[in-house]
Amino acid sequence: MNSSLTAKTGMKDTIPTLAGYIGVGLAFGVVAKAAGLSVFVIILMSVVTYSGAAQFVIVSMLLAGSTFFAILTSVFLLSTRMFLMGMTVAPFLNQESMTRNIILGSLLTDETFALSMNKLNYTNRTLSFPWLNAANLLAYSTWIVASGFGGALGSLIPNPSQFGMDFAFLAMFIGLLYLQVAADRTISLTLQLIMILIVLGLVYVGLILIPSNLLLIIVTLIGCGMGVALKHAFF
Repeated sequence: MNSSLTAKTGMKDTIPTLAGYIGVGLAFGVVAKAAGLSVFVIILMSVVTYSGAAQFVIVSMLLAGSTFFAILTSVFLLSTRMFLMGMTVAPFLNQESMTRNIILGSLLTDETFALSMNKLNYTNRTLSFPWLNAANLLAYSTWIVASGFGGALGSLIPNPSQFGMDFAFLAMFIGLLYLQVAADRTISLTLQLIMILIVLGLVYVGLILIPSNLLLIIVTLIGCGMGVALKHAFF
């Protein structure tokens, strides 16, 4: 990774993350096919929803016989983290128009967000539309193709959980967390490790006390607040 913010560099920087999209996309396609969805519906869901976590939730809730409103609410609450990510990235794109920022925010994912945060270490804390748009589009197209292939292969794997495919999504986020900690030069490593432990503790307690569809956003808000307080107090 370097300081260039061209579209070509955006695609190049995104290539190492594509393994995550391919692996999780294939896993989603297989799981969704095993749940009874057609390949067309799987691809359509990836085109319209474009959220690995939300798509896995949709499939699991469909199998559980949940109502449309319950699915819609759960997906919305799960996706509220994107508001926080979008607001985090936006200040580094002040030079871009509102239309361009909306386009970038619409296709922003956990992976391209993490990639953007890492890129800031090389670009004097700035991003550009060509760079992030190219990264988003490459990731988006890879996810659609991978989930479609997964759906096509799904008939060959009737029980995907026996191969650990339901763990693929979690494994991808563990990898993203490691890359973020390893690359971030603006925050003390000690603070990052402390916050990881705090967030793990919050999630553990939250699973007992907080409804699962609210857990992510509540832990995110509390964790961010504690991180800011600790940083200003001790680091």
